[in-house]
Parts: sequence; structure tokens; C-alpha cells
Amino acid sequence: MIGLFYIALLCIHQSLGHRAPKTEHEIEVQRALQAAAYHCAPAVESFTASRKRSWAQRALTGIPGLPGQQGLFSADTYADIADSAHSQANDDDTLMNCTPISETHIQNNTCVLAPEVTEGPYYHNEGHPIRQNIAELQDGLLLLLDIGVIDVETCQPLPNVLVDVWQANATGYYAGHPLPHPHLANVGPATEGRRRGLMPAYPRTVHEETWLRGAWPTDKNGVVQFTTIYPGYYTGRATHIHTKVYPEWSVIPENNTFKAGRLAHTGQWFFDEDMNMVIDKMHPYITNPIKDIRGRTRNSQDSLNIFQDSHGPEGKYNPIFKVHLLGGVLSQGLVAYITMGVNASASYDNFWKG
Repeated sequence: MIGLFYIALLCIHQSLGHRAPKTEHEIEVQRALQAAAYHCAPAVESFTASRKRSWAQRALTGIPGLPGQQGLFSADTYADIADSAHSQANDDDTLMNCTPISETHIQNNTCVLAPEVTEGPYYHNEGHPIRQNIAELQDGLLLLLDIGVIDVETCQPLPNVLVDVWQANATGYYAGHPLPHPHLANVGPATEGRRRGLMPAYPRTVHEETWLRGAWPTDKNGVVQFTTIYPGYYTGRATHIHTKVYPEWSVIPENNTFKAGRLAHTGQWFFDEDMNMVIDKMHPYITNPIKDIRGRTRNSQDSLNIFQDSHGPEGKYNPIFKVHLLGGVLSQGLVAYITMGVNASASYDNFWKG
């Protein structure tokens, strides 16, 4: 029954494009999709918890320090994920013998269908490298992203879908966009309208820069991982990371980038405010040029209503990472978990709508 209901809605939903629903009709369609996808919530809970448990057990039984990229991204990292979901973890599970590991909690107000929101002006339609370590030479707090992708039509993990991510650096800049348009250099944030609080978008002027951009396919368990840094903030936007999900894509071997095919999801992820406030005081985040001018925009004040839209029309999706320390202290880095529910059959326009 749920499957037939979902299929009937899908054709309507695909016509919305990748933006938040605004009209009464669009909101009703999104609300119905949320209801159809809610049955996946137990699967998401088990999926994310087993990923945490599997990694924690490996850390406790053989990794002497912070995991290196080769070990972290081994093909066998989650080889036992199917069994671990039904097995008992150690009663005193810790990561690096210091940090408690807790289970993922899917609350009653959390659904698994990730809402579509704007990609924003800083996506590059070409040139995102296929790689897991996207940091390049950007300084900042080590952040390991552990991203699960589930098909809301089946509640099963989605293997071999390309997850594309991009983000700002520690001081709020995107690769390729260092300066404003000269004629807008002295323009301040918008004071009214839907762009209230936002600065005019910076143009792309340095085409060779690729830092904090990259894409990688999910493994057989529907999991993809990236090494990056905790993102910084910029005027008008809450601290966030962007993503797109492509079920269809192909490699461009000449430069190790990809040709985008069908786009199934465009979204954004966020961080808990308490964590943001602590990291704001760390180097190099404390050198953000707007720290003493406008400061960081809180989640609740995110321009264009993107943080709120990322929860869905009834607040039933949670776009905030579940974050744990990698070691005994914050400066050793963080691992951030999230699971996306994706309409694997959807097809959206792959360009920015503003």
C-alpha cells in the first residue's frame, strides 16, 4: 500500500524541482511523501547505529591512534554491518578508549525523507574531483563525514550512488570565489525580502581551485565517507555542508572528475549550535573576518529559511549531524554521522534556481 501510494506521488513530486515546497499544493505533496517514507525510520536507526558500532569496535581492537585514510576507507570497514545491527556491542564501547559511543536516536519527530533545498550559488557544475579527502591544504579542525544513503521506496541502503559535497573553509570562503564583484565590494547584507541577511554572491574567479569539494560513490552498504575540516561561517548563513546525490554518473578519467547524470537529491546538512559556538573560538575559525562585524548566523536565523526548510514542512527530517569526538579532546577531530532518505527514482534539474 505504501509503495503504491509513493509511486502515485512521485511523478507529481518530481515536477517541483530541487527547492523547498512553498505553495499549498507543494506542501501537501511533500507532507504525503514524508508520511509514505516514515516507515523507514527503524531502518535508519539500525543503519546508523551499526555503522557507529562497527567503527568503534575496530578502533578499540587494533587502531593505536587516529585512523589513517587507508584504514578508515578500507573496503572492509563495514563488512560486518549486516550482522552488527543484530549483535550486542560491548557494554563499555568507547572510541579511542575515551569517548562514549551512543546509539543513534530516531525521534518521533524525525523522518527519513531528506527535503530538497537550494544548492546555492557556489556549486561548480564541472570539475568536482572524485576523492574522499577533500581538505587539500585547508587548515581547520579534522572532520570525518560518515554518510549513509537509504532508498525511501525500499528502506534499503543505496550502493554506488555518487554523493557530491562542497563547503566553505574555516573563514567562510568557497574554493574559486575569493572576492566580491568590484561594483558590489561595499554592499552590505540585504535588509529585507527573502535574501535578508545575505550578501551578494561572490563570482567564480579562480577556476583551478577545488579545495573542500569532492564526490565519492557509496559502497555496497550504502555508506560514503569523506575527510574534511569543520566548515566556517559567512554572512547570513548557518554553518552547513552542501550535497547532491547522483544515481547515474560517469567518470571523466582525464581529470578524475565526473559527468553528472540523473540528480536524485540536493540538500544541506547542519551542526549543533553548542558545537558551533565552541569551534568558533578555535584557530583558524577565530580569524573569520566577519567575527567582530556581523558574527555567525545561528541555525534559527538562517537566511532563505534553509535550515527550517531542511526539516521538511512538518519538521520530520533531522538535517543535523550526530557528532562524536575522535579522541579524548576536541582538537583531535570529530566524526559526524548522518543518513539521508533519498527518492532513488527522482530526477531533478541540475542547476541553481536561487
